[in-house]
Amino acid sequence: QVQLVESGGGLVQAGGSLRLSCAASKSILSINAMGWYRQAPGKQRELVATVTSGGTTNYAGSVKGRFTISRDNAKNTVYLEMNSLKAEDSAVYYCSAAVLWQTYWGQGTQVTVSS
Repeated sequence: QVQLVESGGGLVQAGGSLRLSCAASKSILSINAMGWYRQAPGKQRELVATVTSGGTTNYAGSVKGRFTISRDNAKNTVYLEMNSLKAEDSAVYYCSAAVLWQTYWGQGTQVTVSS
């Protein structure tokens, strides 16, 4: 079992920045991969970015070059640095943790970008 708690969402103007945090209840060194997903109203949940235990990152094309995922193993925390935000980035952002065949989710944090 892994509990995930996201924080850092909020309202920001287009072009601005936000940093999301996801704190895990156990060592993230034991987690195969962690990631951020988002879901806008009326749309399916989509991948934003992932990072493996080995540090390999993967990004959705729509955020590549603007968002950066990173991890602090000492704090059991994963971050999502979001720059040059656009209105279409508005969504509920969810943190995920993949452990063997199981995926755990946080409760989500709202990001709203005003144009």
